[in-house]
Amino acid sequence: MAVRNSSVTEFILAGLTDQPGLRIPLFFLFLGFYLITVLGNLSLIILIALNSHLHTPMYVFLFNLSLIDLSYSTTITPKMLLSFVSKKNIIFYAGCMTQLFFLCFFGISESCILSAMAYDRYVAICNPLVYTVTMSPQVCSLLLLGVYGMGSAGAAAHTGSIMSLTFCSDNLINHFMCDIFPILELSCNGTYANQLVVFIVVAIVVGIPTITIFISYALILSRILHIHSTEGRSKAFSTCSSHMIVVSLFFGSGAFMYLKPPSILSLDQGKVSSLFYSIVVPMLNPLIYSLRNKDVKIALRKTLNRKIFS
Repeated sequence: MAVRNSSVTEFILAGLTDQPGLRIPLFFLFLGFYLITVLGNLSLIILIALNSHLHTPMYVFLFNLSLIDLSYSTTITPKMLLSFVSKKNIIFYAGCMTQLFFLCFFGISESCILSAMAYDRYVAICNPLVYTVTMSPQVCSLLLLGVYGMGSAGAAAHTGSIMSLTFCSDNLINHFMCDIFPILELSCNGTYANQLVVFIVVAIVVGIPTITIFISYALILSRILHIHSTEGRSKAFSTCSSHMIVVSLFFGSGAFMYLKPPSILSLDQGKVSSLFYSIVVPMLNPLIYSLRNKDVKIALRKTLNRKIFS
């Protein structure tokens, strides 16, 4: 990525805090978060890969969600940890644009994979007799292709829009990562068109998955209310509960960040929101699915038993 129409060849990331006394405690706190994220998501990926009874559409999507979360956190956290222990956390222009691209790619891909999982739950609960046909390997492959296709297109649109800007002398990004709005603040030309691109892309790549999720769960809820047995209702709710928690955490924090204009949302508030959806949510996802999923617990027990007895 070459620098165009700009005198800036590198940026300085301000980091999460400017208070020296907080840097070391925050370093170890977020290092712990990152290790839990890596361990949790990597364990879930390996567990699904090793257990053939988990090679179903639901767990194929969960495998990809863990892969996205692991990659998403790795794109952000190591660089953020560096900001706590270095006097100047410098990132080159090309590195900043690369980080921005992958931030957008994994963020959009996560919203799309969550909508694919919602559709999978709808088919499993509302049309169980045709589930195998409806969610065939070919359909799952097409859905995953759509997930990563939307991620690539959205990331390319955001990154291309930012690369069209001119940066003059100010190169201090008031953030711990190369996010869209903090970079827009540094531009020395108008950013109205760029902000418009942000809201249009977000409306498409977040709006479509959100509508899909709402429709899927409205139909699921309608179906559950027609189930007469308490046991049947409880089983249906437990099937969806983990996914609903993950969706609420991810979309809630993401909407707070991107669906408000920068004039209303301060950059410091944006840091907290970004921290939640980019670091905390990827850490919590494998814990939520592991602790609330009986199949995952059984697979973990079997895998551990095989390792112990072998």
